Amino acid sequence: MLEVKVNKLLSSAEGQLELDLDFKCQAGEFLVISGESGAGKTSLLRMIAGLMNPDSGNIISNQEPWFGHKTNIKPQQRNCGLVFQQYALFPNMTVEGNLRYALKKSQADSIIEELLDIMEIKGLRNQKPNQLSGGQQQRVALARTLVQKPKLLLLDEPLSALDRSMRIRLQEYLKKVHQQFELTTIMVTHDPSEALRLADRIIEIEKGNITKDGKPTEVFGNKSLSGKFQFTGAVVDIQEEELLCIASVLVGNQLIKVVISDSEQKNLRIGDEVIVASKAFNPIIKKI
Repeated sequence: MLEVKVNKLLSSAEGQLELDLDFKCQAGEFLVISGESGAGKTSLLRMIAGLMNPDSGNIISNQEPWFGHKTNIKPQQRNCGLVFQQYALFPNMTVEGNLRYALKKSQADSIIEELLDIMEIKGLRNQKPNQLSGGQQQRVALARTLVQKPKLLLLDEPLSALDRSMRIRLQEYLKKVHQQFELTTIMVTHDPSEALRLADRIIEIEKGNITKDGKPTEVFGNKSLSGKFQFTGAVVDIQEEELLCIASVLVGNQLIKVVISDSEQKNLRIGDEVIVASKAFNPIIKKI
């Protein structure tokens, strides 16, 4: 379990921001940190990783103090991996070379083949980063972070620069490695559908403080959206047909049509992320 209680005065576009957070992340949990730009999400990951010091507080991993009174464990001793939006691959090294660079001196190299296989990049092993697509580079960056088998994986909007179809595909890779490597994962994202698809739990931060903490449907939906099914998608079309208004929602590769009310029509725009759920045998739609 990771226990975080930190306070940090930050500089933001709107002036000074006091980051004051207190939460726990259970072993094996996929925790998503959500919130507007400038809320302090990236700073939080950097403090957990040891790249930034809190002004005060404690960070404890599995009862081992990482930061606290007279304690400040170095980043390389924290057994966590951090993946940023920027891939940060070595341009002069091949894919395999990038992964091998991350090996510890006494570590067996069998993990290289395992990761090349899991991330489906075996055929790219001799390619250099400038020969790869953005999605391929991000898979290599994730694989390199996993070489040393960290128990804690920190992800700072790693998919935000990719197009929607590639993001969905890489979300499946993230779910796969989280489960297969028995990771505890904390991920920062602005994308509600991504959070709903991946998270066991979501913490929403606003102006340096936790405003929501719960299961995805509790944070982005509400209790009225109960039913036998719930899924997320994006509104791709809104059409008036005689007396009805119909919203077309893209869920994965499937197009779902939902009848919406006049008030819902006024509130929805093409591109909006929504939750579609059942209520009294009829599908209803709610903007995230």
